[in-house]
Formats: sequence, C-alpha cells, structure tokens
Amino acid sequence: MHGRFVRCATMELPPAMTDLALFADADLTQDGFLDGRVQIQQPKSGYRAGVDPVFLAASVNARPGQSVLELGCGAGQALLCLNQRVSGLTLSGVELQAAYADLARRNAALNDATVDVYCADLAALPEALRQQSFDHVIANPPYYRAGAHSQARDAGRRTALGEETPLDDWISIAAKRLRPRGYLHMIQKADRLSDVLAACSGRLGSLEVLPLAPRDGRMAELVILRARKEGRAAFRLHSPRILHQGARHDQDGEDMRPEIRAVLRDGAAIGWPAG
Repeated sequence: MHGRFVRCATMELPPAMTDLALFADADLTQDGFLDGRVQIQQPKSGYRAGVDPVFLAASVNARPGQSVLELGCGAGQALLCLNQRVSGLTLSGVELQAAYADLARRNAALNDATVDVYCADLAALPEALRQQSFDHVIANPPYYRAGAHSQARDAGRRTALGEETPLDDWISIAAKRLRPRGYLHMIQKADRLSDVLAACSGRLGSLEVLPLAPRDGRMAELVILRARKEGRAAFRLHSPRILHQGARHDQDGEDMRPEIRAVLRDGAAIGWPAG
C-alpha cells in the first residue's frame, strides 16, 4: 500500500493553513519510533512529537478491518504507530496546518501505509469527511488553554500546543464522527481532566480514564480517556500506569518499566485493566 495524496478542502483556508510553506527536505529530520519500525519526518524547528502519540496509539482497541480517524493528526505519528500494531485498518486524519498535513502524507508513503489526510479546520470539516463515520476516533489536542502558557515563536509549535479550538468542540466533533458503539481515545494533561469529562457529558458514555505518572509517589501528568458512543457503563478511574522504575532517576541510562518499554520500543498495546 502507498500513501494517498492530501485532500485539501475547497474552502477559504484559515490563516494557520496559509501562513506556513511546506517543509523542504533540508528542514526535516527523520526519526525512528517503535525502535525504528516507524519512520517519521519532523521539522528541525517546530512541533516535534515525543512519546504522547505513541501512548495514544497503544491505547486504541482497534481490530483489523475497522476504521480510524485522527483529529489533529500532525505529521501522522499516532496513526502510523497504530498501523504498525494493527494491520488492515482504514486510516484517515484531519490536520489544520498545511505543512504538517503534507508531512503526514509523506510519512504515510515512507512507511508504506495508506492514509487519507484532509487539510481542514475541525470546525469546518470537508463534506467528504462529514459523510463518513468511524469505529474509532483518536486525538491528542493542544494541552494548554488559550493564554495559559508562554507563546512559542514557531507558528507550527504554537498552534500544536496552544488551544484555539475549544476542547469541548474536539469531543463534540469526535462524537459526531463515531459510529454507534464506536470509541474515542484521547490523551490530555491531567489538569484538563475535568474539562474532558464535562465535554463528554450527554455525548459519550462508558468513560474510562488511565492516568500516566512518571514515577512511584508522583502525580499523574497525563491521562488517556476512553469513551464510547451510546456507552452505558459506569465511570472508571484506573490506577495510574507508572512509567519509570524507582522514585527518582539515580543513574544514567533508560529506566522505563518493562511494560512501558514494550509499548515504546516494541509497539505493544498499553493494556487497559480488564473488568
């Protein structure tokens, strides 16, 4: 399979989609995810993905033959990591910034994956996307409320980190694009959890939250939400998943817990608690 072209909506594009030229090869690095199984081109200067999209991909309970839409897909890291773990998925992504949408197309081709990438604002999705529904929607929205953090100089990084579309809208749009009984998975900062849960009210049910804490005795910094359209199960707040061994980093070298290393290096599922 080969990456498909970026589908750009035939509408007047917002400034964030027009003020960035596409990245030249000299402006990019090629980085390995999942111990090199996934190769991602990223800008040398701008938004560069870390482990968050890998954790997001690892949380998704997708099965071969199902469809997945990522809202705000960036350069495609989460979709391509999920594609590495689960074969036979139909993958789509929507990205506001044209330069990053183009990177998602390039990265799909680089990894011999098929991804439909739509260059559009979440609040004005193209008709072709509004006519579709998906088994899974995934998202790694900007972590910071508007005005709540120092503005990055790079426009791409500023848009990726700072909220422009309200978090409530992300979840509303996700719910609309899900099939009945479909799942939303979202990774977000722990201090935004109340906003996430409030946005799900009346739209999604069977809410589960998996906190990610850096070490024993440390507060969770990130949370992964799983929610289901038409879900009726009771809310579940799981015990934190601890990322590193020990209470502090005492020596050089990697100190990730074995199950976390399996996620980040081997592409394993993160393993939601059963029951």
